[in-house]
Amino acid sequence: MSQTGSTAGVLLAAGAGTRFGMPKVLAHDGLWLRTAVDALAAGGCADVVVVLGAAVVDVPSPARAVIAPDWSDGLSASVRAGMAAIGAADMAVLHTVDTPDVGADVVRRVLAAARAATGGVARAVYHGRPGHPVVVARRHWPALLASLDGDEGARWFLRRRDDVVTVECGDLASGVDVDEA
Repeated sequence: MSQTGSTAGVLLAAGAGTRFGMPKVLAHDGLWLRTAVDALAAGGCADVVVVLGAAVVDVPSPARAVIAPDWSDGLSASVRAGMAAIGAADMAVLHTVDTPDVGADVVRRVLAAARAATGGVARAVYHGRPGHPVVVARRHWPALLASLDGDEGARWFLRRRDDVVTVECGDLASGVDVDEA
């Protein structure tokens, strides 16, 4: 469990990956999983939670696994399970397993922007295109959780806010969400 004043990473990896042909947590023999865990841990997350569902695998250190029993309800179920598992952290970094070129440098940049922002919310953009990670300060978690529905993650929460800091990261990664093998 994370400590007060710390940052927790929530890696969303529960989906079946229907268009991809398998759960993306299994992609490239777990390489995407290892890469994403490393990005969160080296990027400043004291606690890293991997949300699993369609496939349950051993997660690499220093991460710990959390199962979203209702993962098939969509991304909202995964976000809820991950947020419930991170305890007393002050910041949550939401990241996805299917953005394999996003590294610790991106996580650090977006986290620094969220910490510096009055609103405490920041998201990576890649050449202006919204992506992951998304960082949300603890005071906004109730609103984030209330906005979740079906296969939508933080999208509606972010769209309803006018204080989201967008952090250009196109110089560090493509941020492409890989949907096809």
